[in-house]
Amino acid sequence: MKKFTIAAALLALTLVVSACGANSSSGSNSQTASGNKEASQKVTKIIVGTGTQFPNVCFIDENGKLTGFDVELVKELDNRLPEYEFEFQTLDFSNLLLSLETKKIDFVAHQMEKNPEREEKFLFNKEPYSIFLTKVAVDKNDTAIHSIDDLKGKKVFTSPTSNQAYFLEQYNKQNDNALNIVYSSGAANDLVNLIQTKRVDASLSTDFALAFYPGADGKPALKTVGEPLIQSDVLFVLRKDSQELADKLDEAIKSVKEDGTLAKLSVQWLGEDFTKTLDEAKAK
Repeated sequence: MKKFTIAAALLALTLVVSACGANSSSGSNSQTASGNKEASQKVTKIIVGTGTQFPNVCFIDENGKLTGFDVELVKELDNRLPEYEFEFQTLDFSNLLLSLETKKIDFVAHQMEKNPEREEKFLFNKEPYSIFLTKVAVDKNDTAIHSIDDLKGKKVFTSPTSNQAYFLEQYNKQNDNALNIVYSSGAANDLVNLIQTKRVDASLSTDFALAFYPGADGKPALKTVGEPLIQSDVLFVLRKDSQELADKLDEAIKSVKEDGTLAKLSVQWLGEDFTKTLDEAKAK
């Protein structure tokens, strides 16, 4: 098993300076954390950017350990890619893509989705590791909002640079700025508080994420309404010069899909198998 550490910012910056980029290679004189690689094998260290504020996806548990679906998946992929050694660096969500662009990290694992703006700057691997439908999310007792059309003139909460933010911005362009978009990078419970205190009226969420927005009773404080607005493939985000790494990640993802490991991780952390396509889900 490989040993994982949460890289401190200073270490990441040192790697950038010394390796002219976040990743660096080690040859015959290097010993990987797995301890069982041939001495002549070249191993490339990869810095993986993730967060700590997404419950069950990437977060710090009660023992101070970084864990969650994306984190444990990356660990499993690392075990299947002997030519790489992955090391985590935690960042605020709003800083992930900037850190990727400036070569402080090598890829992002944070339930990221494609949009045209991101595709202009970055490379995505091809094999999705989750598939989600995004809808309008409101207080569970709300009876006035039934779809996005009911949000005209209302405040809608989202995280900057997220796929949901991009969708809302495009919606505003096409609908005469009908929505008042409120940006934040706070934790999940901040959203619940904002909605319950009427400082915002709604957000966008997937059904799987509702359990991560608990109220005082421990049950989901929000609900989704209306038709799905976004059908999203969740992918890793890399720099455009990282095609080889992207291809290797795709190979490893296909492997964990084929042997059922990915589905097990999804059920364990997300409560359901979110690795199936819409057609596969409907055929169940």
